[in-house]
Amino acid sequence: MQYVSLQAATTLTEWSERTIRRRLADGSLRCATDNDAYYKTMICFDSIKHDICIPLKPDDIELIKSADSGDAKAQNDLALLFLEHSKLKSAVYWLELAAKQNLTDAMHLLGRCYLEGNGLPKDDSLAMMWIAKAASLGHPIALAQIQSIRPT
Repeated sequence: MQYVSLQAATTLTEWSERTIRRRLADGSLRCATDNDAYYKTMICFDSIKHDICIPLKPDDIELIKSADSGDAKAQNDLALLFLEHSKLKSAVYWLELAAKQNLTDAMHLLGRCYLEGNGLPKDDSLAMMWIAKAASLGHPIALAQIQSIRPT
């Protein structure tokens, strides 16, 4: 049986944590036993699969599992999938996780989300911080953007 974390389930379904906990309590969602969950709330994927807010291909389930287990590249790819379907808040969640692991693509995309106000409040300072950080780690597009605004 496959499980996803409570946080992943909130992004996949767009339900609040409170709604998920209420559904766990009333039995309409299943969670892992304590031994399987390692003291985290893990939701049975089959119990939410009909409520996922984006269409999924069979490969996407493996992507979700990898992203949920902490793989920064998978988190970025899952964010792109959410962005493709205009699920901005969910995309930002996964971008933040990947960016905090120094994945430059995620840093750049997160900066753009702050710059444009996609999925979170517009914030030019945070946008510049993430884009500059991506540039400092060698992201070519971020580097070009930073160089274009630097006075000559």
